[in-house]
Amino acid sequence: MNFLAHLYLSESNTNIMIGNFIADHIKGNKFSHFHEDIQKGILLHREIDTYTDAHKIVRISKRRLHERYRHYDGVIIDIFYDHYLAKNWRNYSEIPLNIYVNSVYKLLQENIDILPEKTQKILPYMIQYNWLYNYQFAKGIQEVLNGMNKRTNGKSKMNLATGDLLEHYQIFENDFTTFFEDLREFSHQKLKELS
Repeated sequence: MNFLAHLYLSESNTNIMIGNFIADHIKGNKFSHFHEDIQKGILLHREIDTYTDAHKIVRISKRRLHERYRHYDGVIIDIFYDHYLAKNWRNYSEIPLNIYVNSVYKLLQENIDILPEKTQKILPYMIQYNWLYNYQFAKGIQEVLNGMNKRTNGKSKMNLATGDLLEHYQIFENDFTTFFEDLREFSHQKLKELS
């Protein structure tokens, strides 16, 4: 899962949200200096990633992209799934998406000093281009994929993946909807165990 899903699955605990958001920029077990709930967010993020990678529906989604994108298929599916979460946000939250993402940006800006350096570098771009809100639009997904492709010096060809999204739109959406119900249940249980 990508940024929006990880934040959403933190269930409004702000420190867990921070941990879940920064987890990809934390190496190994080097996070004992963080608040206890931020540590829980990092652990939750890792549990979500492990569960997602092993899930049969996610594997089916990735298989549709594998021939063209090889080991980048998982990254692309994470972005596609965030698209469907943003697009169908009203099914998952009573808080409108624009209000939710603005509160997330505010939270992260207020805590910028404790964020890892890599996170501090991407945050201004995320806010400037309003990634979390724009995930709901094909254009927003295209911009994210263009950026990812640039970071791989064009090797990933991720900039082409919006075409795959649109070609198999309903199939990918069905995958997401079924998988996300499982993931929400899993994540909720893990949060209880971490508390």
